[in-house]
Amino acid sequence: MPATLSAPSRPSERSAGSDFAPLARRVRGSGLLDRRRGYYAWVIGLNLAATAAVWAAVAWAGDSWWTVLLGIPLAVLSARAAFLGHDAGHRQIARSARANRWLGLLLGNLLLGMGHGWWNDKHNRHHANPNHVGKDPDVGEGVLAWTSEQAEGKRGVLRWVARHQAALFFPLLTLEGVNLKLGSLLFLRGRSRRDQVLEGGLLLVHAVGYLGLAFALLPVGQALALVALQHAVFGVHLGAVFAPNHKGMAMPEPGERWGHLRRQVLTSRNVRGGLATDWLMGGLNYQIEHHLFPGVPRCSLRRLRPLVREHCAAVGLPYAETGLVESYRLALGHMREVGEPVR
Repeated sequence: MPATLSAPSRPSERSAGSDFAPLARRVRGSGLLDRRRGYYAWVIGLNLAATAAVWAAVAWAGDSWWTVLLGIPLAVLSARAAFLGHDAGHRQIARSARANRWLGLLLGNLLLGMGHGWWNDKHNRHHANPNHVGKDPDVGEGVLAWTSEQAEGKRGVLRWVARHQAALFFPLLTLEGVNLKLGSLLFLRGRSRRDQVLEGGLLLVHAVGYLGLAFALLPVGQALALVALQHAVFGVHLGAVFAPNHKGMAMPEPGERWGHLRRQVLTSRNVRGGLATDWLMGGLNYQIEHHLFPGVPRCSLRRLRPLVREHCAAVGLPYAETGLVESYRLALGHMREVGEPVR
């Protein structure tokens, strides 16, 4: 597997645990952890205005089947809102935890119909133990297999999916938009009454407003097609952003304990690119920097990258970075290799 790191290239546990402190001090002194509220106010306002403009275009275009294609820009703008909700979850936007939570609820539950509480719970567990089977929900048991053991344990249709999962990956992502909403609802079953009322109420307002708008502006057939297209493209877009970040990277063995620097760098992969890549991937192309310093505002990650690269080189830690196409080749290659035992 091309992205797998051999044991000799990894620093010792003692080194891995202590080598993060100098980098953390340097980053704190650089000002890169400072909030960028003006930037986020501009980005949130622009995204809301663009979303309103696309819905206005739906109303103007009327009941033509061509109007359905406006589901594509709606999906792209929804992904932008998801990235902003992600940033709020990491407290990148506002100073207080309360303000960030409310931003997450408004961007996630109300605007997207995706539960902020569910996402935060799942995503924080991922950040704590990336690519660690049994601890990271992103490599847990599900439709897809992330280890050969998971693939061999599947039966029936899921075993067939594991056998062909590299080819099925992007088609399956068309269902991810719906899956995110279902996961948000199921998560509320075990929550407090207050969370159920608040988060569930906002999800309900979203569903009524979103579907009401679609069916008020379009005939039933076109409205259903626009909703389906938006959710399909939204799922593929998000999946295409998250897939290159960790798939095919190092996976800690059960019982292994890595220091923060080693745990985050060895399990993550950056994607090279310019400002267009930064925009399309919501800054998550700087996955190593984001995992090391999740509180750094998205717009500061590009400036953080050279500091992290320099530090990794100084301590002898491999720093994985590829182009976008190569990142997909590595991720899909890992999925193909995992499915090999059941082919």
